Amino acid sequence: MSDTTPTDDYPTQPLAPHPLRAAILAEVHARPVFAISAPARILHFAFDTTGDRAGADRAHLLAFCEARGQAGPLPSEKQHRLVLGATVLRWEQHSEFTTYTWQMPSAAESPAFHPPADLLATPMRQIPQPGPLLVAIDLDLKPEAGEAAPDGGSFPYGRLFDQTSLAVAENSDAMALIATDFQVDAAGFVRILLIDRGMSGERTGALVQNVIDIETYRSFALLGLPEAQRLMPSIARAERRLAEVTDKMRTTEQLSDNHLLLDELMALAADVEAGAAASAFRFGASRAYDEIVTQRLHSIGERTVGGLPTWSSFLARRMAPAMRTCMATEARQANLAIRLTRAANLLRTRVDVERQQQNQELLKSMNARTRLQLRLQTTVEGLSVAAITYYVVGLFGYLVKAAAESGRLPLEPTYVTAAFVPVAALAIWLMVRRIRQKHIGRHE
Repeated sequence: MSDTTPTDDYPTQPLAPHPLRAAILAEVHARPVFAISAPARILHFAFDTTGDRAGADRAHLLAFCEARGQAGPLPSEKQHRLVLGATVLRWEQHSEFTTYTWQMPSAAESPAFHPPADLLATPMRQIPQPGPLLVAIDLDLKPEAGEAAPDGGSFPYGRLFDQTSLAVAENSDAMALIATDFQVDAAGFVRILLIDRGMSGERTGALVQNVIDIETYRSFALLGLPEAQRLMPSIARAERRLAEVTDKMRTTEQLSDNHLLLDELMALAADVEAGAAASAFRFGASRAYDEIVTQRLHSIGERTVGGLPTWSSFLARRMAPAMRTCMATEARQANLAIRLTRAANLLRTRVDVERQQQNQELLKSMNARTRLQLRLQTTVEGLSVAAITYYVVGLFGYLVKAAAESGRLPLEPTYVTAAFVPVAALAIWLMVRRIRQKHIGRHE
């Protein structure tokens, strides 16, 4: 018998899983790909649902599902698929936006993008708008219709798009063709044409998802550009003012002037840090979305069609500069914050040194005043010894005179009093000296 065979003496027990194991495994299957067959019409919407909008949107979708006798998404679910006859709704909730993707039947013989998307968007209007609309896609999935292949740069579907911004590409094995001009039509939709040349339903569904992701994440990635454009004037002002302050630092000598410059540097640093904190999420999200767009384009494996620009080449010319602007603004912000910190530290060191010098001068003046006070105190002590000696000798004189008149003192009272004067003065001086040494120490 094998050593690993369970026995009654060693009963088997289930292994305790990690508390996050189920969530991690579920994340791999969070966005399953569903088969799609041509022809089909797909309307995709992406709404900004930051803040409390996400919760309200979930409640509205739940009410929409319940009104049609369907189950809504669970509180923990970020995706939900709803079948409404021939129409399929796919709902997805992301970190800052929510998407609604409506898949509708279409006739193979109908012209592309007919009927208009605004007529097909009626189901979307039955749900309260979750938030501001940022993405609206009208994707028409058509089977190969037998038109002539592109020849000499011609494109049989070119009449559907603006030629100045037309981007066309085939997938890696030329089994599909995708085309768009990235422009908004009269109804507010970006049109995308996808020609199926015999792909399986699963491959078609995956390609549709990639194409939709490219346009969705492209739009959200570009949200960083307005933020960069908003910050650039304030960054430029802060850079100019930093140069002026550092130039003044070379000539200022007064502590008060350095304090004013330091306060201004700290105010500039606070403004820059506030701007950086406010834009950190936006720039970080733009980088992440741009990486997703690049990954989706790579997974399609584009091939050129008739000399027309591919999606990658078009976006490289139009989107890459915007992303570089965002990254340059973020780097400029970070560099400015470092320079402000360095200048503030330098000026703070100068202020500290000047303050220490002032403190040393103040201590010197205090020492001089203390020595003066000690001299004055010594003078006062000498006068005090003389005064006390005078009173003590006077009292002693009265005693001597009284003793002489009574016959008890055979000596002359004046001589006795005179002889007592130095004794009394020495005794009083010693007593005052002892008191001073006891309470304030010895001072020369």
